[in-house]
Amino acid sequence: MRVAAADSALKELLERCAPDIGDRLPAERDIAAQIGCSRQTIRIAFAKMEHAGLIWRHVGKGTFRGPAPLDVPLRETLLIAGATPTHLIRTRLLLEPSIAGEAARRVDATGIQFLQRKVEAGRRCSSRADSEQADSHFHHAIAQITGNPVLIGLMGYLSSARRQATWQRAWDRSYRTMAPTEFQEAHSDEHQLIVDAITRRDPQSASAAMTRHLETITEAFIGKAKTV
Repeated sequence: MRVAAADSALKELLERCAPDIGDRLPAERDIAAQIGCSRQTIRIAFAKMEHAGLIWRHVGKGTFRGPAPLDVPLRETLLIAGATPTHLIRTRLLLEPSIAGEAARRVDATGIQFLQRKVEAGRRCSSRADSEQADSHFHHAIAQITGNPVLIGLMGYLSSARRQATWQRAWDRSYRTMAPTEFQEAHSDEHQLIVDAITRRDPQSASAAMTRHLETITEAFIGKAKTV
């Protein structure tokens, strides 16, 4: 069952099993069995419903109808689960060029060697899955160069979002027509341009190179991701 169908089925179940604000919903596994979908699909649909204020969840207590009490924040894991590929790539476009610019300001000789190894690791990948993992490691490495734990944490958060099923499906649709070597070389060449700018300690060029790289990904993703 697709997420859209699960959304509709969950809203019907909500009216039937939890008609009043504050009512508790059945356990996740029971809901999945009732509407005939995976628990991952339920989690994605729940994340959207929680973000919309239709339900709220409390670890150890369950899922409840209505918005969360003011003293209960949305959980980060649910926000990640509800993020679409379009949300993610636009967030990356906002953040990562600035991170690359900061890396250019902070980099030293050891950091340059570290980044170059990440580029070379990407070139050695033999499958599309390995290339995606190497790509994630490269982008996280740039944040590490800044030495800023907040930026490093943000990139870790984005990496977690990239492991979600919706991103993976969009990734496969966007790149399945490309040969692994074509994908690998294209991304690695763009990564090298980013490292070259960081090596020159040129924040403006590093930021621009990262923007161009992410725009390439955006062009591949956005049109296909809108229906995810």
